[in-house]
Amino acid sequence: MTAVLFEQVGKNWGATAALHPSDLSLEQGEFSVLLGPSGCGKTTTLRLIAGLETPSCGRIKIFDRDVTEEAPAQRGVSMVFQNYALFPHLSVAENVVFGLKIRRVSSQDIAARLARTLDLLSLSHLQSRKPGELSGGQQQRVALARALVADSKLCLMDEPLSNLDAQLRQEMRHELRALQQKLGLSVVYVTHDQTEAMSMADRVVLLRDGRIEQVATPTQIYQQPATRFAAQFIGSARMNMLELKDGKIAGTDIALQAPAAATHVGVRPEDVRLGGAHRLSVDHTEFTGADLMLHARAGEQVIVLRAEGKHAQQLQQEIQLGWDVSSLHWFDKDGLRIVS
Repeated sequence: MTAVLFEQVGKNWGATAALHPSDLSLEQGEFSVLLGPSGCGKTTTLRLIAGLETPSCGRIKIFDRDVTEEAPAQRGVSMVFQNYALFPHLSVAENVVFGLKIRRVSSQDIAARLARTLDLLSLSHLQSRKPGELSGGQQQRVALARALVADSKLCLMDEPLSNLDAQLRQEMRHELRALQQKLGLSVVYVTHDQTEAMSMADRVVLLRDGRIEQVATPTQIYQQPATRFAAQFIGSARMNMLELKDGKIAGTDIALQAPAAATHVGVRPEDVRLGGAHRLSVDHTEFTGADLMLHARAGEQVIVLRAEGKHAQQLQQEIQLGWDVSSLHWFDKDGLRIVS
């Protein structure tokens, strides 16, 4: 079953399109991530699903039910916000069950759901504390518990880990993903962090300027990016994107067997190897610990390759590099992928 379905859904703010008319299908039980830079339309998309925004056009379905005109409370979804939105004067337990009390769920049912949810998120020993007495990670768990206690089939999350430090963010990513798989939840998660998206998602929805650029699994979007934007946005080091001219990398004598329509060739730094046939000089280096990123000058362009961190390299030193033809990505003048 489809958890979320957009049929030509768009959202305008006056003359500005926050989301151009788009089709989108997200499956039940999947961890779907809306990914993209600031202002690309990912939070608008999430708010449209939640009912916090009304679409300017199109229809929205949740589990095959048309909810386009329904209020947020009628949609059967729960939401975790970036700022946690906890009531500072209420205890952990009171924060978690607040929504249930508003909906007049029975006291017996509330007690059972609360105990189950607090145990699931290791919060039982903290249930009497106020939010101000909790760490950032604990507050995030409370916000998550409040969403899970509602027993909604669909959980929406708007950059819920962005306020945590790097180590805690990594731990919470693992916990959140394990929890989603254990409960079989359908999750739609917003982030601008592509590492977060790639490590958690079953499916990535990449947005750019209010348009859906590509919808694919993390493996597919990494190995077969549909556009130049997707190619360079995805990857812990940006893909090298080199302009072509007369069958060569522009400004060099490096000839390639490029498709006729190709204007650019992409190759990831990890797919560039030392010891190939092309001689270039090292422009500068970046030491990251396990890796040494070498920036080699190719005319007016730069080719970055990933070497081992223990590799020693002098600036302006000449190196030889190469790549397998199968690792090259071709793009046309419109930035679209060419299947060679």
